[in-house]
Amino acid sequence: MNTTAKSEATFATILEAAYDMAAAEGIGKVSLGELAKRTGISKSGIFSRVGSLEALQAAVLDEYDRRFGEEVFMPALQVERGLPRLTMQVELWLKKIGNETTRGGCLYTAGAFEFDDVPGPLRDRIEAGVNRWRGSMRKTVLQAMEAGHLRPDTEPEQLVFEIYSLAIGVMHDARFLRANAVPRRAQRAFNRLISTYKSFNDLE
Repeated sequence: MNTTAKSEATFATILEAAYDMAAAEGIGKVSLGELAKRTGISKSGIFSRVGSLEALQAAVLDEYDRRFGEEVFMPALQVERGLPRLTMQVELWLKKIGNETTRGGCLYTAGAFEFDDVPGPLRDRIEAGVNRWRGSMRKTVLQAMEAGHLRPDTEPEQLVFEIYSLAIGVMHDARFLRANAVPRRAQRAFNRLISTYKSFNDLE
């Protein structure tokens, strides 16, 4: 293995360990010292490859964005615009964050509580990620209204707020209570919620 390939493999090992720490304990709990223990790489060796803790946290969020795109965003784009796409977005998202047996959870949703009163670049990055995803759902809600799938008096921001509130409840029960029925309950809750917004034409 040449020097470049070895360096890339080492960085991948560090990033994977950091991602696991962030998913399990919160991105604010990621530390170079703990990563050195978990990976067997010296703290100075980790620092030389990541540059700083802040750069590593940003890389972890980049990796989360990449996985989120593969698991949620891109698959949802493959289905019909409007309510089918919104339903797919939410189903895949809730499935991702509701399975406590996997490295699930949402680094942005969890990070919003972790850094709600901690100003700085990391909080700004988390806020931007939350707003980006909420904006994507809002756009899909508007498309569903244009397609006649949702009532014309639907308030997009209100519906997105209610979906996000549901997601927070899912994370709470999955990660804190370790409740096995979370995926089923989450789906039932979303179905009931969206039924109150469907247009009469879409109910036929």
